[in-house]
Amino acid sequence: MRIPYTSNPPTNLTDAEQPILSRVLERRGPRGLIPLDLALLHAPPIADGWNSLLRAVRTRSSLPAPIRELAICRVALINRAWFEWDAHLPLLASSEGWDEGKTAVVKDERPGVRGALTEREWVVLRYADAMTRSVEVEEWLFDQLKERFDEKEIVEITATVASYNMVSRFLVALNVGEKNEKGPGV
Repeated sequence: MRIPYTSNPPTNLTDAEQPILSRVLERRGPRGLIPLDLALLHAPPIADGWNSLLRAVRTRSSLPAPIRELAICRVALINRAWFEWDAHLPLLASSEGWDEGKTAVVKDERPGVRGALTEREWVVLRYADAMTRSVEVEEWLFDQLKERFDEKEIVEITATVASYNMVSRFLVALNVGEKNEKGPGV
């Protein structure tokens, strides 16, 4: 990492910031703090807001796991955020109804055909790609998204892609987890 991680447990927190650590630990559960947390906890209010946003995106949306994790994995792949990729590809692979044929399409940086993906998964992949690569989403693609998802789901998909673009940019810029040079799965 480009800056040192905070100690684990962090010793830089004031008494007023201790509840932030408790909230982060609650979200992480028994596995405890991960390198991302140990980077974010240099700025406790940022860590707190981050924790709240990502909790909502990951655990409080109505999106089925394959849709959510597909969106996250596409962002990770395009942005070369291997820490994120290595954390979320296993979640995608273990999602109900997921198989290696679908994973092969997700791993392709510029897939030309949907392969084993469903129509819904294919439009989410292309939507995540558009949001990540160019930010702007062409109307024809957004129309396809609207044909397959309701307004709540569209907001949740958009928030997931946007949030994980934030995550990936933070991870790569600071080289959290020391993954930048290693690539996926290392």
